[in-house]
Amino acid sequence: MGGAPGDMSDPAPKSVIRPTDDASLMLARRLVREARYAALSVLEPDTGHPFASRVLVGTDIDGVPVMIASMLATHMKALLADPRCALLVGEPGKGDPLAWPRITLRCEAEIIKPDTESDVRIRSRFLRRHPKAKLYASFQDFAFFRLVPKSASLNGGFGRAYIFSSADLIIVSQLNDYIGAHELHIIESVVKSGCNLVDHFTQRYFREKTGNWYISGVDAEGFDIARKEKVHRVNLPEPVLEANGLIVAYSNVLKYNSQN
Repeated sequence: MGGAPGDMSDPAPKSVIRPTDDASLMLARRLVREARYAALSVLEPDTGHPFASRVLVGTDIDGVPVMIASMLATHMKALLADPRCALLVGEPGKGDPLAWPRITLRCEAEIIKPDTESDVRIRSRFLRRHPKAKLYASFQDFAFFRLVPKSASLNGGFGRAYIFSSADLIIVSQLNDYIGAHELHIIESVVKSGCNLVDHFTQRYFREKTGNWYISGVDAEGFDIARKEKVHRVNLPEPVLEANGLIVAYSNVLKYNSQN
C-alpha cells in the first residue's frame, strides 16, 4: 500500500541524468565535431508531423553544426517554415548499437545568405571536410544552414545520460572572427612547419595505418584532421587566447605527439 496523500516518507525517484563532468563534456563535443553526417528531424509544415532526413554536416569556427542541402528538399522547406529541429550524431560500431555513445542536439536553423562572409567561411570549411560536395555546392538551389544548439542530450552508453546547455557546445572566443578570416593561411603555416607531421601524428596518436591525412579545420580550442570518410578531433591542452599563439599551439601538439 502506498502512503497517504502528502506522505513524504517515500523517497523521491532517482534522476537518470548524471552530473556533467569533463569527460562527458569532451565526449559530447567530440561527437559533434567529428560527425560527417547526421539524422535531422524537422516538423513538416503541412502536417506538423516529425520528418527525419540524413544530412551532411560539418562545424563552423565556433563549433556550431552546419549543413548543406537543396532548398527543394522536404527538410529544407520545413526549416524555412519553422527553424526548430533536432540533430542526432554518433555512429555505432561492432556489437549492440545502443551501447555506443550518441548525442541529440535541439537546434534552431539559420540560413546562410550566399556570397556573404559567413557563406565564404562555412563553404570553405565544409568543402575541406566534404570534397565531393563541390559537385553541387554551387548550385543555386543549395544553401548552407547553421544549426545553433539550444540544449543537448548525451547518451554515453547504458546508464550514462547527460544534459548540456548551448554554452557547453559553442566556442566563445575573441579569436573566432580572426580564425574565420585567416583559417587557410593558418593551416598552410602549420603544414609547412613539419611536412608530414599530420600523417605521423595520426599514425601515432590515433593508430591509423594510412597516409594522406590533412587538417580540415581549426578553431580556438583545437583542430580537425580528415581523410576520406574519417574525421578525428584534436583538442588543445588549453584554448588559445591570442592570434599569434595559434600556429605555435597547433604545431606543438602535432610535433609532440608525432615524436612521443
